[in-house]
Amino acid sequence: MESDAYNATSILALPDVTLKITAVCTVIIAVVGVVGNSLTVVALLRCPKIRNVAAAFIVSLCIADFFFCLLVIPFSTTRFYFKTWIHGKFLCTVVPFIQYSNVGVSLSCIAMITINRYIMIAHHQMYNTIYKPVWIGCMIAFCYALSFGMQIPTLAGQWGRFDLDTRLLTCSILPDENGRSSKRALFLIGFVIPCVIIILCYAKIFWVVRSSEKRLRRHTSKIQSKKDQKELKAKRNDMRITKMVLVIFLSFLTCYLPITVVKTVDSEVHFPGLHVISYIFLYLSACINPIIYVIMNKQYRVAYKTVLMCEKNRLLSSIRRSGTQSKDAIKSTDQYYDQVDTKTVFSTVPCSIPMDRLDLSDAVFQEDHGNESNGLPNQQSTS
Repeated sequence: MESDAYNATSILALPDVTLKITAVCTVIIAVVGVVGNSLTVVALLRCPKIRNVAAAFIVSLCIADFFFCLLVIPFSTTRFYFKTWIHGKFLCTVVPFIQYSNVGVSLSCIAMITINRYIMIAHHQMYNTIYKPVWIGCMIAFCYALSFGMQIPTLAGQWGRFDLDTRLLTCSILPDENGRSSKRALFLIGFVIPCVIIILCYAKIFWVVRSSEKRLRRHTSKIQSKKDQKELKAKRNDMRITKMVLVIFLSFLTCYLPITVVKTVDSEVHFPGLHVISYIFLYLSACINPIIYVIMNKQYRVAYKTVLMCEKNRLLSSIRRSGTQSKDAIKSTDQYYDQVDTKTVFSTVPCSIPMDRLDLSDAVFQEDHGNESNGLPNQQSTS
């Protein structure tokens, strides 16, 4: 009975063509997200020039987005394609658990990067004290522990429950037997508070940068020392990363704003098409960040190119190596047969080489003479 409820009759009131196109879009988003985020992780780990504190949080963000594209979006693809949930109750519990947790991790990591940028720019003297490797690991672990830990009461069915929303055929957080749901608390703690922190940090960053620029214009001479130029270059690089993180945050808001508005305005799902479009925007948030890195940061572009060229060169070298080994094998085979041909004597072909120069003939004659000397009859004479 329970299996029938999860395999069945509710279907989105939308044309098949629309849902098939939506399914194709989710496949494209998932592929781009998996490739882009995995490439970013490899590039950040391999290239020392961009391996800084912000990169550690970006790697964490990419890992969360990678698993979102790998473990969440494919189930939405089947939902749009078959117009029903076909994966049973267990996955209807696991998939939304991963989905809501990953959203929390993503926004928490963006907030951590923003705080990092704020301390770097506004409180530079405290930076090295706060951002030691141990503390960075603790901050990343906190992002994951908070985001996944907030879902455990719902997973246990004590504060809402993960179940099938028959209006949209999507697995989500629904009220439990007592009518309680964790959605509002998750929205407040996992979305609103990080957004407020990010906005306040960027407001402070903007104020500090404007103030420092004004001071710089007043006191900077026309001739700058090499040290000043180096510091200025480092600050510009920090500002590029800060601007990039701001764009990531704005893109995150842009992707999540439609589903927030639609869920609020159309809670009874009178317009399912709007919900489908809002889901597409939601999924885009997991694949758009690598595109932002490529567009906005030259160092990231170089890192991506380095990784891709390394893989290309490795592939070409392996092909060349296998080709060389094949050629060597063919060459050695040819040499072997050449040697066999030069050492082989056919009795049917006249030969003008003196017999005393052939080792084989010498051996035979010596054996025949030896036999005669020993009093043994020759084979030819007996025949």
